[in-house]
Amino acid sequence: MMKEKLKILFLCTGNSCRSQMAEGWTRHLKGDIIDACSAGVETHGLNPNAVKVMAEVGVDISGQRSKLINEFLDMKLDAVITVCGHAHETCPYFPPRCKVIHVGFDDPPKLAAELEKKGEPEEKQLDCYRRVRDEIRAFVEKLPENINN
Repeated sequence: MMKEKLKILFLCTGNSCRSQMAEGWTRHLKGDIIDACSAGVETHGLNPNAVKVMAEVGVDISGQRSKLINEFLDMKLDAVITVCGHAHETCPYFPPRCKVIHVGFDDPPKLAAELEKKGEPEEKQLDCYRRVRDEIRAFVEKLPENINN
């Protein structure tokens, strides 16, 4: 008998970058045991730089879309993982059987914007996305063990 996949929702403020990368990595690395989705407390659209840096490592998230948390409030989830402070602070109530875990990652668009103001080249700005992409991958590689503690 096959065990049912864990259902995990990655939650971010705008569901444009970090939560999208986390969903993509989870589908890519753990799709056999985890059903991953992502949402935001707002929707900001899919960040093109997130799509670009994920494609660099062979993960296509271009077909994903920015979704509101309201789409998932009735879904039976095993865990909600907030990946930014604002989403963690404004996370709606979920049933007691659903774990809510906070794992904060830096905000690549914000970091890149700061570099852009300083006149740094686009490649250096993309490095912000790459660093966070790799940090998210390291977290996802340890799923589901790191949410069962």
